[in-house]
Amino acid sequence: MLSRLADSMYWMARYLERAGETARLMEINLLYLVEAEEDMNEDDKWRPILQITSSEPLYEQQFGDDSISTPRVLQFISAGRTNPNSIRNCLRLFRENARVARDRISKEMWEAVNEIWMSFDDRLKGPLSAERAGALFVELRNQVARFNGLTASTMMRGEAYAFYQLGGCLERADMTSRILDVKYHIILPDLSMVGSALDYYQWAALLKSLSGYEAFRRSYHTGFMPSDVAEFVVLNADFPRSIAFSVERMGAALDIIGLEGKEATRDSFTLLSGMVNTTAREIFSKGLHEYLEHLLDGIGRFHTSLAEEFFQ
Repeated sequence: MLSRLADSMYWMARYLERAGETARLMEINLLYLVEAEEDMNEDDKWRPILQITSSEPLYEQQFGDDSISTPRVLQFISAGRTNPNSIRNCLRLFRENARVARDRISKEMWEAVNEIWMSFDDRLKGPLSAERAGALFVELRNQVARFNGLTASTMMRGEAYAFYQLGGCLERADMTSRILDVKYHIILPDLSMVGSALDYYQWAALLKSLSGYEAFRRSYHTGFMPSDVAEFVVLNADFPRSIAFSVERMGAALDIIGLEGKEATRDSFTLLSGMVNTTAREIFSKGLHEYLEHLLDGIGRFHTSLAEEFFQ
């Protein structure tokens, strides 16, 4: 398989996953965090979203660090032309990579790619109110789920599909790690808030942003203990958005691709999978924030080795 096609399949999946996950985060933030605590200021409501999406430095450079407001963040995250991680830019790059790999995806997938882009391009150009944005985020989340269903049911299982799966799962593991790290380390550093209404809303919002709220409540019956949430999100191999589940699927994709002679990629994935094959007790004994930082470094190293050995 040509390296440019492998690269396009990989990034096609990453950009779509990034757009969908960002829309999911924004939707849940509008629905729950804004309503959870009237005393929360704009900074408390929206800075975590900027941090999760790695957009905070660019936002501060463009608007200043004391200018966080709902309309401005909505526009910047959804359609900011200067923000490479904005939803609109992710969808544009998703379509560009799909065009490069046009002969490796199904007709139904290509038609859906164009439908998604044409549907959201114009709607993301104008100002976004919170009400209008909320409906748009719900629709995009549903369109991403539909596209993933089309991919699973119409695309040939081969190297192209493996690179697509690899990109999507890596992006999901990265985003899940960031969401959990920001929640645990930044949103609630004050232990006196544990068990409060704000604490409940934030843990509930985290699980809902990962579509894991109902599954968590069925698995744990002791409320929202941070250790339980972390164990569920990081280690539960049956939860499709957990880090362990994503890494396991990445391994399955690598088996299809084959790693003969790809020592750096093999070593970096072994390191990454070793981080996930641990216990909640071991994670918390080392510190959840430190564990997640180490995990994000591992994801970054794996991506680098993958790019050097397959895409260049």
